[in-house]
Amino acid sequence: MPLRSTISNIWRLTLREVRIIAKDHSLLLTLLIAPLLYAFFYGSIYSYKEEEGVKLAIVDDDHTYLSRMISQQVGHAQVTSTFIVPTVEDAKAAMYNGYCQGFLYIEKGLESKVKTLHQGQVVVALNAARFLPSSDLLMSINQVCLTLGAGVRLQYLQKVKGMNTQISMQEVMPVNLDYRPLYNSRSSYGAFLLPGLLALILQQTLLLGLSASVSGERSRKSVGEWAQAAGGNPSAALWGKGLFYLLLFSTYAFFFMTVNYTVLELPIRGSSWQLAGAFLLFLLSLIPMGVCIGFLFRSPLLNVQVMAFSTYPFFLVTGYTFPLHNLPVALQWAAKLLPTTHFIKVYQSIVQAGATLGQNMGSVVWLIGLCLLYTLLALLLFRKQTPQTGS
Repeated sequence: MPLRSTISNIWRLTLREVRIIAKDHSLLLTLLIAPLLYAFFYGSIYSYKEEEGVKLAIVDDDHTYLSRMISQQVGHAQVTSTFIVPTVEDAKAAMYNGYCQGFLYIEKGLESKVKTLHQGQVVVALNAARFLPSSDLLMSINQVCLTLGAGVRLQYLQKVKGMNTQISMQEVMPVNLDYRPLYNSRSSYGAFLLPGLLALILQQTLLLGLSASVSGERSRKSVGEWAQAAGGNPSAALWGKGLFYLLLFSTYAFFFMTVNYTVLELPIRGSSWQLAGAFLLFLLSLIPMGVCIGFLFRSPLLNVQVMAFSTYPFFLVTGYTFPLHNLPVALQWAAKLLPTTHFIKVYQSIVQAGATLGQNMGSVVWLIGLCLLYTLLALLLFRKQTPQTGS
C-alpha cells in the first residue's frame, strides 16, 4: 500500500504541475515554445556550418606564373572571395574600412627565389579580431602556398638537376604530413558548436521552467499545499513535480537527436541507447538542481532574470569552448558542480566519437553523485520551507 500510495501521490503532483503551467503563460512559453524556437533558430544560424566567400585582398608585386597561380588557387578556395589591389596601402585601407578580412602580399622575385631553392615570402595580414575567418583564411592560404611552392621546386629539380620523380619528391618533401581530422572531418565551426548548443538549450529551459515553478510556489505560499498533495513525503513532492519535466525534456531530447540532427545534417556515431542513458542521467541531475535554485528565490521574475543571465557563464565554464584545465582553479571546481560539464563530455564522446558510457565512467559517476547531492539539498530545502508555509 505505501508504494501504491506514493506512486499515486507522484502522479497527482504531476497533474497538478500540468495545471499550474497551463495557467501560467510565462511558464507555458518557457517550457513549450522556447526549446523548439531556440533549437531551430540557433541551428539555422550554423546550418551551413562553414564560412564561404570571406573577402581577401591580393597584392601581386611579382607578376609571374607562380604568383598568378597562388592568386588563382587562393581565389578558388571555398572559404575565400579575392580581389586584386595595386598596392599594400590600398589593401590596408580595404581591411581597415571593413571591405575585407585581410590581404595577401606576394613579394617581387618570389618565383626566382623558389626556383633557385631560396626562401621566398608571401605575407598574410589578417584581421584576428574575428578569429574564425582569420583561422580559416590562414589554413587555406598556407595549404595553397605549400602545395604550389613544392610543385615549382619539384619541376626545378627534375628539369635542371635531372632528378627522377621519386628522388625529387624526397628532396621537396622529406617528411610527408598525412593530416586526417577525425569526427569533424571538414573542421567546421557549426559541426563543433551545434551539439553543445542543443544540450545547453535543454539545460537552460529546464532549469528556467522548473526553478520558476518552485519560486512561484514560494511566492504564492503554496509549498504547504504542495507538501500536502505529496502526503507529507518530501521525496514524492520532489519527484512528483520533477516527473513532468523528466517526461517533457526526454521528449525534447529525442526530438533534437532525430529531427534537429537530421535537418542540420549532424551525424550520431554512437549507440542511441547509450545516448538515451546519458540524457536520462543528465535530466535526473538537473531536476533536483532546478528545485534547489527555485527555493533560493521568492520572486519568479527575479529567478528567471538570474537564470537567463547565467546561460552564457554556464556554457563558458563547462570546458566545451575552452579547455577546463586552463580555467582558474575556483572556476574549475564550480564547473564540476554543474551536471552540464560532465554530460557534455559524455554526450560529445558518444555523438561525435562513437564511444560508450563505460568509456566515460568518470563523468557518469560525477553525474550520479551530483544527482544524489542535489536531491539531498532539495529535500532539505523543502523540509525547511514547508513549516514556514504551513504555519
